[in-house]
Amino acid sequence: MALVGMVAACGTLPRVGPNKKEIYAGSVQKSGDAFVVSVNDRVTRATAVQPALGFTDKFKNAGQLGSDTIRPGDTLGITIWENVDDGLLVTEGANAAALEEVQVDGSGFIFIPYAGRIKASGNSPEAVRRIITAKLEDQTPDPQVEVRRLAGDGSTVSLIGAVGAQGVYPIERPTRTLSAMLSRAGGVVIEPEVAQVTVIRGNERSQVWFQDIFKNPEFDIALRGGDRILVEQDSRAFTALGATGAQARVPFESPTLSAVEAIAQVGGLSPSLADPTGVFIMRNEPAEIANIVLGRNDLQGAQRMVYVLDLTQPNGMFMARDFSVRDDDTIYVTEAPFAQWSRVISAMTGTLGAIGSVTSAGDTFSDLGL
Repeated sequence: MALVGMVAACGTLPRVGPNKKEIYAGSVQKSGDAFVVSVNDRVTRATAVQPALGFTDKFKNAGQLGSDTIRPGDTLGITIWENVDDGLLVTEGANAAALEEVQVDGSGFIFIPYAGRIKASGNSPEAVRRIITAKLEDQTPDPQVEVRRLAGDGSTVSLIGAVGAQGVYPIERPTRTLSAMLSRAGGVVIEPEVAQVTVIRGNERSQVWFQDIFKNPEFDIALRGGDRILVEQDSRAFTALGATGAQARVPFESPTLSAVEAIAQVGGLSPSLADPTGVFIMRNEPAEIANIVLGRNDLQGAQRMVYVLDLTQPNGMFMARDFSVRDDDTIYVTEAPFAQWSRVISAMTGTLGAIGSVTSAGDTFSDLGL
């Protein structure tokens, strides 16, 4: 008893954090500032709120660009054949005049000798061919014209972030949709489960999970010139403390995360320390959700909520499997009372060992006459 008193007098023994009694002492029912709530099916449904990502209707309803439509900034390749020896454009000894890399100006026009300034933007190569032919046929007999649309900066998108090759890419026939353009840039270089894709178009932006692009065809949106595509990893994380396999801030590994999955990510409960009746999930809950959970309507502003999971109950594991963990949650597992008692015993036996060592040393010094 004297040794127990000495251990107690030395102050609180080392431990991982507060016990269940101390957490409950901070509840509103005991003049604290946090609501402590046991998790049940109703609480699970009320708190099952996850960030909904998806493109807006304006992004989804945009039709695909015509792959042959010419736009300001595009580059055209034009070849003209003339059926005379001394033509307007064809030099002596040649049968065709090649005008390579004719740039469409900002107003959408190109200039062709003897044909003049021609509106190219908004037309297809075939339409431009007909216009040039009509302009030249009054000056040279039966001109033959070929117009090719080359890759230019008229319809390009920029890809940055976690893609294989960041850069500026033209919108061409194979790359008119989001998934095709991501493939053109080498795909994503992070885990697909946590990859988020943001498309910025002018002053508007919209975000989607990478995997949803393939699950929902409507999210494989048509691209527009000037689109900016950002691929980044999900930034959400939770903190695990107490009697778990590891104490750390842990990033989410999937779009949704249950309490069971979160605990598994940190190595599960410590078999020698954890109290499975004291798994606490702490968060600042929006007032609208807190009111539903508590069955009231007078709360305003974010509320401190402590959700309690008892894994020893018949349906405790099911509750933990269904309860959703959210960004910035803190998961804390209390120690079993036995663990604290083991520390008391260790402290007592350590004290006895120290006393025995001092006694033995005293006897040795006495025998030596010191």
